[in-house]
Amino acid sequence: MATLSLAAILAESARRHPDKIGLVEGDQRYTFAELWLRARKQAAALAGLGVRPGQKVALMAPNTAEFPRAYYAALAAGAAVVPVHLLLSAQEVEHVLRDSGATLLLCHPAQAAAGEAAAAAVGIRTVLLGAEGELEKLTDAAEPIPTYATRDADDPAVVFYTSGTTGVPKGAVLSHLNLVMNATVDAFDCNEYSPDDTVLGALPLFHAFGQTASLNAIWRAGKTLVLMPRFDAAKAIDLMVGENVTVFHGVPTMYVHLLTAGEKAAALPRLRVAVSGGASLPVAVLERFEALFGATIYEGYGLSETSPVASVNQPWYGARPGTIGHSIWGVDVEVARPEVEDRIELLPTGELGEIVVRGHCVFSGYLGRPEATEEALVQGWFRTGDLGTKDEDGYLRIVDRKKDVIIRGGYNVYPREVEEVLMRHPGIGHAAVIGLPDDVHGEEVCAVLVPKPGAVLDAAEVTAWSKEHLAKHKYPRRVEITDALPLGPSMKILKRELRATYAGQ
Repeated sequence: MATLSLAAILAESARRHPDKIGLVEGDQRYTFAELWLRARKQAAALAGLGVRPGQKVALMAPNTAEFPRAYYAALAAGAAVVPVHLLLSAQEVEHVLRDSGATLLLCHPAQAAAGEAAAAAVGIRTVLLGAEGELEKLTDAAEPIPTYATRDADDPAVVFYTSGTTGVPKGAVLSHLNLVMNATVDAFDCNEYSPDDTVLGALPLFHAFGQTASLNAIWRAGKTLVLMPRFDAAKAIDLMVGENVTVFHGVPTMYVHLLTAGEKAAALPRLRVAVSGGASLPVAVLERFEALFGATIYEGYGLSETSPVASVNQPWYGARPGTIGHSIWGVDVEVARPEVEDRIELLPTGELGEIVVRGHCVFSGYLGRPEATEEALVQGWFRTGDLGTKDEDGYLRIVDRKKDVIIRGGYNVYPREVEEVLMRHPGIGHAAVIGLPDDVHGEEVCAVLVPKPGAVLDAAEVTAWSKEHLAKHKYPRRVEITDALPLGPSMKILKRELRATYAGQ
């Protein structure tokens, strides 16, 4: 078996760009050489705490310098990293620790209450990060290991826990090969980075999108990463201006908030490139952002189970708004017949079906869940649960999640299509469309809307406007107006919470 370690990303950047600033957080500046030395010292400290190659180390920290340093230290020690979502309750953290088999929890002081309670319940040790934490003190006193531990390419590198929208969260096991390849292809094949690019790291690093696109791929390309511990649109604009950020990665809600803040900002960053993922980006938002910030948005697609990038708009083909571009190098993304579960039957160009993925990005399986793995991986393809199409030029388009499709009076209504139209209403700042139980039609289309700043929305007016722009079975008969939409740890809209909120009203 060939050997490979995700830790090689930082090791190689330290060799190629030793004196270049690799990480910025507030007033702190770290060169790649300093980062790799610290990672090797911290790896030695972890070994002193009993961490051995092949074990799992849980990491619970925000986007501060402690996260990437501990992340690469654990990898250098030969451990697999289990990132923990920061908005989980102590009971949910306990599930992640117990299910993953983590032997140690590295925890930022800001998360100590939930982390320590969960670790104590599982019976593992918590080691605090930060300037005053135990791990920093042990690292200061340690002799650095000479290089990273040897790992097989198919060994687990990271275990991402799914959001649990359909049940108990499952651990998706990603190998060193999965993540090294995804970072490498993202860094050198999907983007055209310039030598002086600086990237804002506002996406949560505990999430697959942030971890690959805003950490591993950026350091694989030898670029500077500016961390933002907690996203705030106005502060993000100021930070990007101050640090001369040229590349931004975000999810759609971030782009919506940046538009609002950008219209009031004294100065805007000189962005060259923006990348969107995590959920579908309304074309109206894309157009407004590109007009205001002057940067092309390259929308992509992926899941934790695909490392995560599977498809993205790429400079080689040109960005096409409303699509997720083409599959990345070495990966196939196709459309299969969704009603056939025991095999993959690919559909002709243009037909609607389930998005399926195969290639180096596809995960090893769900930790300790062979039945769930067998259901998800069929004939070498990963079944995503998303519905989409591929056009004659090879551009892929996501229509919606299978589970989010609304069936009204026997007709399929795809929430994303309705949301795209609603986002062109002059008074709507953000929109989420859900299906609610209905005695007559089975399900009814409900739009939950956030007004633009200063705008006043009238539900009846929105319904009338929608009726003019959508087919009879698609426009929302029910409109709810709210101040904000519920967001998960990765800033995705939690439609299950919306359904629970409005179903009984």
